[in-house]
Amino acid sequence: MADTFPVVIHHNPSCGTSRNVLAILEAANCRPQVILYLETGWTRPQLLGLFAAAGLTPRAALRETKSPAAELGLLEPGVPEDVLIAAMVEHPVLVNRPIVCTPRGVKLCRPSQTVLDLLDRLPPGPFRKEDGELIIDADGRRLA
Repeated sequence: MADTFPVVIHHNPSCGTSRNVLAILEAANCRPQVILYLETGWTRPQLLGLFAAAGLTPRAALRETKSPAAELGLLEPGVPEDVLIAAMVEHPVLVNRPIVCTPRGVKLCRPSQTVLDLLDRLPPGPFRKEDGELIIDADGRRLA
């Protein structure tokens, strides 16, 4: 039976880390609400709320590679947070992912095993992350 508490993942299905985090959630018997943020986009209040809950600054949440961040001049020191947020709203790909929300907190789940901090129970092992590294052993213990 799936958990009844709300779990949300802001997901990019073309990202291996995001796919692995979703797989970890599902293996832990969560049935998350999947938000395909590249399709739905972001709002300024939504980003501000997520970043505050996760303890992130817009700079820390900025996706620097495989995004238009460099072309938009967003990697330069001193770019104001309001400018970063406005760019993220205009170009959703600028937000690093996946961001997961559970009753235990909100985190940018990079690396993917970070999501384990948000779970009440671990998925059964063994479980590997996207690069093949073992993160939960066959006995269900989390590895460092």
